[in-house]
Parts: sequence; structure tokens; C-alpha cells
Amino acid sequence: MGLFGSKENSEDTMYSAMSLIEKNQPKAAITLFNDILKKDPKNTSALYNKGLALNQIKKYSDAITCFDLILQRNPNDAAAINNMGIAMAEMKNVQGAFECYDRAINADPKYGPSYFNKGVLLDKLQEHDEALKCLDKAIIIEPRKPNAQFYKGIILGKLKRHEESLNCFENVHKMHPNHMDALFHIGIELAEIGDHKKAIQIFDKILANHKDNVNIIYAKSRSKSALGEFPESLELLKKAISLNSKTIRAWAKEEKIFEKLHGNEQFRKLVKL
Repeated sequence: MGLFGSKENSEDTMYSAMSLIEKNQPKAAITLFNDILKKDPKNTSALYNKGLALNQIKKYSDAITCFDLILQRNPNDAAAINNMGIAMAEMKNVQGAFECYDRAINADPKYGPSYFNKGVLLDKLQEHDEALKCLDKAIIIEPRKPNAQFYKGIILGKLKRHEESLNCFENVHKMHPNHMDALFHIGIELAEIGDHKKAIQIFDKILANHKDNVNIIYAKSRSKSALGEFPESLELLKKAISLNSKTIRAWAKEEKIFEKLHGNEQFRKLVKL
């Protein structure tokens, strides 16, 4: 203990800040990163993590300033370049984002997140084939990380390549059994290829722990309808509508799988057809 009592050092403050990030408290973490940077303006770790936290709270310009300060010292810091690209993408600066992702890839061709984020941005621009190429590179670099494989499954599903999409989600779930989104999409893709019985088994497995998840209830209703189990389908649809009436009614009206119910009085009343 010093003359004026104990004083938290930078390492302790950094530990506290990172704990706040893990607890999803980025604003409080930023305050601690600022404390570190006042004492040590060249602390790259504090600057980088402050940038990540600023991205979390959507202060993208401030985040870019943090990453830019890092790059003034180390122009080839792939992580900083990549996260600057994320900020630019959120600010709708598409060209700037692509330039950052490509710059990060050139700085470190084995840095997977740059390929992933470039793939996500390409997908948003409807450039699906190029997006899939980027995601494949991310998967090769980091085969055990779920995000690229999962997102690839999403794109393949959009493209109606349902068998391939199913394979992606099954791979993710095999490596990460607690990845509930992957399990849900396994059910969705099973339904898309017509295997509604297996799809329902998946949905029931998730509903055992998430009984009020509206998306799963609606998906199960769809599959019950496809199997001709209309009373069960309508009960599930009623429950889904009670949880999110506007969205579920809109979906059900457009859903081909419910066309056989268009003459059903209960269905018409539920969806206001």
C-alpha cells in the first residue's frame, strides 16, 4: 500500500473492463479503457478493445478513430483493419468496408474474420456466389468456428440449395451441440426437403426448453399442416399469433403450405384472410 492507499494498476483495470465486455456492458467498459489510455495513450490493447466496445454501442466514427490510431503505429494490424471495415459497413460505406476487408486479407491471409465479414457484406449486396467463396476461405482457415459455416448455410437456404444448407447446419451442430440456431435451421431445411416428421422432432427438442419461441411454434405449425394434421397445425398457429400477431399473420397469408387451409373458417379468422 502506498502513501495514499492502494491504487488499481492498468492490468487490473483491463481485467475489469474485459469482464464488463463479457457481461455485455460496453459503456462501462469504455470508461475503464479511457482510464487506462489517460495513463498510457499507447496501450494498443485498451485502444483496440475500446474500438470493439464502441462498435457494440454503434458509435462507429469513434470506433474508426481508435482503429486508425492503432494503424498509424502498425499499418498491418489485420484485426484493427477488419473491425474498421465492420464500422464502415454499418455506416453504409460499402466501398470503404470492402477496402478494409481486402487490406486486412493482404496484411494477414490467415485471418479468418476478414473473409467472413467480406462474405456477409457480399451476401447483403446479393452477390451470393462471391459471398460463398469468401465464407469457404474462412471455413478453411478456422474450421471449428461456427459463424462462417452457419452463414454459408443461410445463403444456401436462400438459394434453395437445401441439401447443402442442411449439411452446413448439421456440421455446425455436430461441433457445437449447444448451437440452438443451427439446430433450428436443421429443422427448417428438413422441412424444405419434405421431411416434416424429422423436422417436427427437431422443433419438439428445442421447444422442450424454449416453449414460447414463436419462430419454432410457427415452423412446427407449418410442418403439421404439410402432414395434413390440421387441428394441431391450427392450435400451434393460434399460439404463434398470440405471441406475435402482425408478423405471423403476414407469414401465414403468404405461406403455400397453408393453402389447403384457405377455405377453413378457423384459419381465415386467425390470419384475417
